[in-house]
Amino acid sequence: MAQPVTDDGLTTRQRRLRPVLMVHTGPGKGKSTAAFGTALRAWHQGWSIGVFQFVKSTKWRTGEEHALRVLGESSEGGSVTWHKMGDGWSWIRRPGTEDDHAANAREGWEQIKRDLAAETYRFYVLDEFTYPLTWGWIDLDDVLDTLANRPGNQHVVITGRDAPARLIEAADLVTEMGKVRHPMDAGQRGQPGIEW
Repeated sequence: MAQPVTDDGLTTRQRRLRPVLMVHTGPGKGKSTAAFGTALRAWHQGWSIGVFQFVKSTKWRTGEEHALRVLGESSEGGSVTWHKMGDGWSWIRRPGTEDDHAANAREGWEQIKRDLAAETYRFYVLDEFTYPLTWGWIDLDDVLDTLANRPGNQHVVITGRDAPARLIEAADLVTEMGKVRHPMDAGQRGQPGIEW
């Protein structure tokens, strides 16, 4: 069923070209996977893509990273730049390492702010970004203000569990991934091709 068009004074083209802030949150699997799927669409459109992974280890080599890097180096779609500034699973913090990770997360956010101001990318993936927000490593007010006032037509997708309510309220698109069952709940370890 067709939705009514909002009387906002914009043309269909203007409405279609507005930048979108997306949040993928919830306890279920697939938040990052969905964000990288959208990045594939952005790549296909020829958009420059900046991926910022906030918690996943710099040592990990994932299928999404490899595929997007290869695609970014091809002459067919947009460019892809990948930044990692984390260490370990997103929902487990190693005792005694919080300060280093907090500093890395803050520097990552400062880089994103510089990139948004310079309109470096057309599409941003802020993967696992809800964690440094929830843990208080990055100021939520600064994030909301920066994203609300980003110049141009820059799209941003943020992933991670427990997205702050104010971030959800500010987003244009929010998807909550639910969990019915996960093999790790029964003690199964993560495996190639499924988790990375």
